[in-house]
Amino acid sequence: MAAAQEVLLLVGRLNYVWTNTESLLIYIIAHLLKVDKESAIIVFLTLNTTRARIDLTERLAKLPATPPETRDQVLSITERLKQQSKMRNKYNHCIYSFDEQGEISSTQLMRLVEGDKEIRYGKVEQLDARELARLENAIREITDISKALWSFIRSRPNFDERLI
Repeated sequence: MAAAQEVLLLVGRLNYVWTNTESLLIYIIAHLLKVDKESAIIVFLTLNTTRARIDLTERLAKLPATPPETRDQVLSITERLKQQSKMRNKYNHCIYSFDEQGEISSTQLMRLVEGDKEIRYGKVEQLDARELARLENAIREITDISKALWSFIRSRPNFDERLI
C-alpha cells in the first residue's frame, strides 16, 4: 500500500500543476475575446468550475471568426486538459481508506451512480504502485499542457510579456 506522505505529496503536486495550468486559460480567453487580461480574469473567476472555463474556451475557439489554426491548437490543448481533469477530480473529491499500518490503501469516489432500480456510490480503487505511477504521469502531462499553453500564448501576435 502507498505511504500516506507519498500520496499526499503527489496530490499536492497534482493540485499545484493543475492550478497553475488552469489559470493560463485566462490568457486564452483574453486572446479569443480580444480583451485585456483584467477583463479575462473577471470572466475566468466568474465561471467557478473548471468545466465551465474549458467549455467557454472551446466555444470561443469554435466561433467562425477564430482562425482554423488557432481553433485547432486551442481545442487540442483543452482536450488534453479535460482528460487530465478526471485524475485531478478523482483525488480532490475522494475519501481515502487506510490499512492496519495507517497507510493509504484505496480511494473511494464520492459520486452517486443511479440506475433504474438501485443507487450506488463510492467506486473503490486500490492505491497501489500502478496507481501512483498513473498519478505521476498525470502530473507530467499537466506540466506538458502548461508548456503547450505558454507556447501558444507567446506565439500570439498581440502577446505582451509585460502583462504577465
